[in-house]
Amino acid sequence: MGLRLPRIVPYRLRLLLRAAFLFLALATLGLALSLLQQEKQLSYRSYRASFQKTKDEISATLRHPAGQLALLNPGLGGRTGAALHPVLLPFAALDFDDRQKVQQAVAMSGCLLQYGAGATLCVGVGNNPWAGAFVYVVGSVDSATLVAHQRGDLALDQAHRVEVSLALRGQTYRWIAPFETTGSAAAERRAGMRGRLTGFNAADVGGGRLRAVKDFRGWIWQDADCSQPGQDAGTACAKNTFFSLRLPVGLLQDALLGDKRPAWPPADLERIQVGVTVLAPGRDRVLLDSAQGGAPAFSLNSLGALLLPGETLRIDKLTGAEPQRVIELTGRAEPQQQWSLLTTLIRHLPVEAYDDPLAAQAMIATPAGGYRVTLSGDLRSVSKTLSVVASRMAWFVGAMLLALLLAWLVLEIGIIRRIKVLIKRADSIAKTVKGAGELERFDLSDLRGADELGVLASCLHDLLRRVREDVEREGIRAEQERDMWHAVGHEIMSPLQSLMALHGQDGDQSRRYIHRMQQAIRVLYGSASPSEAFQSTVLQVGEIDLSAFLANVAANAPCVGIAEVRFDGPGGPIMARADDYSLEDVVTHVLRNADRHRDAGSVIAIRLDASETGATITIHNLGPHIAADLLGKIFEYGVSDQQESGANGSRGQGLFVAKTYMAKMGGTISAHNLRDGVAFVLSLQRGMA
Repeated sequence: MGLRLPRIVPYRLRLLLRAAFLFLALATLGLALSLLQQEKQLSYRSYRASFQKTKDEISATLRHPAGQLALLNPGLGGRTGAALHPVLLPFAALDFDDRQKVQQAVAMSGCLLQYGAGATLCVGVGNNPWAGAFVYVVGSVDSATLVAHQRGDLALDQAHRVEVSLALRGQTYRWIAPFETTGSAAAERRAGMRGRLTGFNAADVGGGRLRAVKDFRGWIWQDADCSQPGQDAGTACAKNTFFSLRLPVGLLQDALLGDKRPAWPPADLERIQVGVTVLAPGRDRVLLDSAQGGAPAFSLNSLGALLLPGETLRIDKLTGAEPQRVIELTGRAEPQQQWSLLTTLIRHLPVEAYDDPLAAQAMIATPAGGYRVTLSGDLRSVSKTLSVVASRMAWFVGAMLLALLLAWLVLEIGIIRRIKVLIKRADSIAKTVKGAGELERFDLSDLRGADELGVLASCLHDLLRRVREDVEREGIRAEQERDMWHAVGHEIMSPLQSLMALHGQDGDQSRRYIHRMQQAIRVLYGSASPSEAFQSTVLQVGEIDLSAFLANVAANAPCVGIAEVRFDGPGGPIMARADDYSLEDVVTHVLRNADRHRDAGSVIAIRLDASETGATITIHNLGPHIAADLLGKIFEYGVSDQQESGANGSRGQGLFVAKTYMAKMGGTISAHNLRDGVAFVLSLQRGMA
């Protein structure tokens, strides 16, 4: 069954209004989803770029000497406490007697530990065992002008000195290295102090003789300028002092010499404990003490700060058949307010290549072997991060939807509901009201108000009141017209009866017209209005010979003032179903209209055509056309093309009577504009004979 659209026509404005709010709500949600999808696409691209940047940054960091140091010493960041342990340096050895080289090496590798404001310390071993099993101690401290130890002096506490202790495999080494100058006083004032740190066994100090340790080497340099800008170098200001030591460890050297393929670095490197103290002249004037604990500048754990939430960094050392896991780090997510529903919604928004796994690898070569760095991304962080933004936007979207809902409720309750009540009552009035008395029970006063709808209800209320008054007046007028028709009919019927007695013979033509007058009086007698009278007429339909009927009408037309009427039809009789008097009224009304509008001196032609089932009467006159806007209305009651038609005796009811009678006889009548005039076509059903 097809959709019956006419049923929804009375409700289309309400449906359109509701659909508009629905579409606005859907458009708001669609706009929010579209923005979220675009933001997800942009966030995904940004995340991929950031992911690649993070991978490149981690690779560059690990290829730097500081990163190499962290790879070679994966436990560097986890060391706690005051114990100082040597680290495996990313260099074969340190050129410890060249300040610039050794200072650059330890600074780049990041092995310097910070001790307070101006003190640093680095303890490490080279990565090449054949460079010697030495432990290097490099550091700096702010100190007053260095006081040198005089050679041969058994008292070492009168000069600046460095005390070093090293504990390994149950054996402890202790050295005291006082500063001994090697430059001239003029050079020292110009370029700073430079000297040797001569190492002595701590066990020999206090005895009668001191002997320097053969393989112990050390150097110390002090700047000529003060550490604090603006101070006079001639005063006793603090100056940066840099020292570099090479410690001989007998146990490590013996292990190297006793094995053709020595293991390096030593397996117990992290268990070697080193203590370093820098002292000024005196017994308790400590400038630097490694027991205070220092913080490393960089470790593998520091790479975790580069990771985004959900990202995973794995570093494996490629040794043997199976890689050895060095460290695994995961980016930490900060707790943020987010809705799991929004996260799920964002996760299902389509984005190209979003579900593809995101991972990258890099190979890092070090003197101790190769390392594989694997960075894995977590795209869920994109949805989670975006959901935080979406959570904030959800409040605005919710506020817009709430505003739309409130606007719809205001219109629904304040306007549409009142319109529905108004339509329902108006429809009830149209369907049920039959008289003026029934209008009183339809009251619209409860819908009246100051707004537009209230004004409309007030107008309708006043209009119903005036309609009721008009209906009452129309009833009074109809009653008066009925009384008038009764009086007129009564007065006319008596003279007609007398005329009927005078012209009662069958061959008298006047008798036919007297019968038509009596029928017209009977039709109108007792009716409230002419239109009601014509519509309520009951015709006596029978079979008549149209050829003889039309020939008679054309012959008698001059008797009623219509000249030049010519009939053209078949020679034999044509029987049709019609009422003789009513059909004559119809043809006469049409002829009068044709006579009124034909060209002067022209002929009105009547043509009769017949078929097996019907007969057609065509009345054609030469003259002006019927106006297009009147062509479909000329058969309505009271319609006339003449100004002041009522005053001229034309009430616009002739063609209305013709159409009404034709319909009651089972026929039709229509008007057509032809090239040279107008034609009226009357169609009737054929008779049985």
